Amino acid sequence: MEPQFNKIEEKDLTFFRGLLPASSVLIDEESRQIYGQDETEDLVFPPEVVLIPELTEQVSEILAYCNRRLIPVTAIGARTGLSGGALSVMGGVGLSMHRFNKILEIDEKNLQATVEPGVITQVFQEAVLEKGLFYPPDPASRGSCTLGGNLAESSGGPKAVKYGVTRDYVLNLEVVLADGTIMWTGANVLKNATGYDLTRLIIGSEGTLAVITKAVFRLIPRMKYDMLLLVPFNDAEKACEAVSATFREGIIPSAMEFMERDALDWVNDFLKLGERIPEEVQAHLLIEVDGNHEEVLFQECERITAVMEAHGAGEILFASNAAEKDKLWMMRRKVAEAVKANSIYKEEDTVVPRFRLPDLLKGVKRIGKDYGFKSVCYGHAGDGNLHVNIIKGEMSDKDWDEKLSDGIREIFQLVVSLGGTISGEHGIGLVQRPYMDIAFKEKTLDLMRSIKAVFDPNGILNPKKIF
Repeated sequence: MEPQFNKIEEKDLTFFRGLLPASSVLIDEESRQIYGQDETEDLVFPPEVVLIPELTEQVSEILAYCNRRLIPVTAIGARTGLSGGALSVMGGVGLSMHRFNKILEIDEKNLQATVEPGVITQVFQEAVLEKGLFYPPDPASRGSCTLGGNLAESSGGPKAVKYGVTRDYVLNLEVVLADGTIMWTGANVLKNATGYDLTRLIIGSEGTLAVITKAVFRLIPRMKYDMLLLVPFNDAEKACEAVSATFREGIIPSAMEFMERDALDWVNDFLKLGERIPEEVQAHLLIEVDGNHEEVLFQECERITAVMEAHGAGEILFASNAAEKDKLWMMRRKVAEAVKANSIYKEEDTVVPRFRLPDLLKGVKRIGKDYGFKSVCYGHAGDGNLHVNIIKGEMSDKDWDEKLSDGIREIFQLVVSLGGTISGEHGIGLVQRPYMDIAFKEKTLDLMRSIKAVFDPNGILNPKKIF
C-alpha cells in the first residue's frame, strides 16, 4: 500500500525556519528547479522546499518532524546521478547535504579517514594522496560528485577492477534514521563479526533507509608507479574477448576500460582534440597497471601486449608521460558528457561476468537493430560493467516513447541470462525501478521491502525509488 504524504504547509516552513537560517530554507522556483534535477536524462522533480542543514542534530530534527507529519524527504548530494536517485518524485523536502563538506580526520597511524558526505570525491582523494595514501573508488564525475552520493550508490569507477568499490572501503557510518535517531552502524576496525552488518546494508541503499552524516573510510598506501596503454581493435567483440584473457594470464590491471569507436569520435569532437582515429578501428581498451617496482610493471605491459596482439590488436600506444596519461583519462572520463551533448539518449548500467562481455555487446547490437535504435557502449570492461547508451538518432518520437522500454527490458533480460544484473554502479533509483522484476523474484523484493519498512515505517525516505 502506497504511503499517503502531506504537502508542505506554512506551519512546516515556520518550523524549518526556526531550526535553520533563512538562507537554508529555499522555496523560490529557481532553487527548487535546480535541486529538482540531476544528470538523469531531462527529468525534473522539484521538492516543495529545499533545506540545507550543516549539523547532524539538524538533520535529526528535520527527519523526526517530517516523520511525524508524513512529509517525504529526499537526500540530495551533488546531483550527478544517472538513475534519478536524488529526484524528489513525491515533492516534500529536498535535503541538500552540501554543507556537510569537512574532512574531519585523516588518521595516518591506522590508515583511516573520517569525513562528511558533502566532500567532493576528488578533494578527498587528493587530501589523502598528500599523505602518501590512496582512496581507490574513482567515478568519472569524481571532480563534482560527493562521497555521500558514492555511498548511496556504492560507486565504483575504473579502479574497481583491482581495488573494489565504495562498499569495500567503509568501516563505519553515522546515520540518521527516519524517526530522527542518530546512530553508528559499526566500528572503526578492519574485522567486525558483531551482529548484522548494517554498514554494508546502508551503502548502496540510495537514501531509502537512512541519511548518512559521517563516514569512516579505510585507506591503503599509494603505489609509486603506474603505466597506461591504449589498445586499438578493428573488431569490438575481439576487444571484449581480450579482457577476460588478460585475467586468465594472471594479470590484474588497476584499470581496464572499453570504448567503442563512436564514443571516442564523439568525445574527440566534444573536446575539440583534433585526434584522427583510423577508419578500421572499432574499439579501444585503455589499460593501466600500477605497483611499486617499475621493472615489474614493464614486464606486465609486455605480457598484456602479447595477449592483446593474440586477439587482433593494432598498434598499441604507450603513454610515456603524465600529460599523455592525463589526456587519455580525460577522454575516457568525458565520454558520458560527449554522448549527452550529441543526442537524446538513455544510459543503462549493465554488468555481466567479464567472460560474457562479447555476448553482451553482440546482443545489445542485435536488440538495437530489432527496435531501430543505435547504441554507443563503453565502461569498466575489467569488471564486466558495460554502460549502454541508447541513442534516439532517427528513431521516431512515437517509437522512443512507446517501444523503447520493451527494448531496454530485452537488454536486461539478456544481461540476467548471461549471469549479470541490471546495475553495476549507477543504482536503481527511479528509472530502473520498472525492471527490478527481471533481476529478482517477488519473494526477494518482498524481503527488501520488509527491510525498508523496519528502517522507515512511514516510507518518508526517498519514496518511489528502487521498488
